[in-house]
Amino acid sequence: MLQANDLKQLIQHWAEIMERNRDYLIKLDSAVGDSDLGLTMSDGFAAASKAIANQDETDIGKLAYNAGKAMSTAVPSTMGTLMASGLMAVGKALKGKTEMDDQTVAEFFQAYFDGVQSRGKAQVGEKTFLDGLYGAVESLKADVADGKLLSDAAPRAAVAAHAGFLATKGMLAQHGRAGGRGEQSRDLLDPGAAVADLLMQGFAEFVAEKTE
Repeated sequence: MLQANDLKQLIQHWAEIMERNRDYLIKLDSAVGDSDLGLTMSDGFAAASKAIANQDETDIGKLAYNAGKAMSTAVPSTMGTLMASGLMAVGKALKGKTEMDDQTVAEFFQAYFDGVQSRGKAQVGEKTFLDGLYGAVESLKADVADGKLLSDAAPRAAVAAHAGFLATKGMLAQHGRAGGRGEQSRDLLDPGAAVADLLMQGFAEFVAEKTE
């Protein structure tokens, strides 16, 4: 069972991962965007983590929503808003819950996916963050339904996220600056999907540390 403090630790871990990979995301984004993705993600998740670190709130939904609100204020760019929308959607979906079993963890990531999709209006296959997260969420849901332990399901979800990220090379971008490149966009990996890859990598690391 994961509780409120575990969510705090997970978001803190995500903040650390985004900070470590800031230059990597900047490099990816420089090919298709305005090179600010690394800063947006490191600053955004840092703000989300800081906002809830000292809150006594035990409601996981409220914590996630508060973290998302803080992120939306700190990084009001397109990607910052999308990531904040994911957390806020989690907040609404899990409001009232003080614990997350494995099924609820799968619901957490489905709500994150749905929140980003609702805000960004993109579809899977359009070379966005969703392409990195979709396979991971489906993998996680399937493994949980099959009764697999989260310690096994989380790394499998991370592998699926990485595969989803790599598969964006060859896709035709439909959104943002990359969408304006037309066929040239097929040669590039999507930076947004890289963020999904990092989130699931971070989640797998978090679960491994919890189960050591």
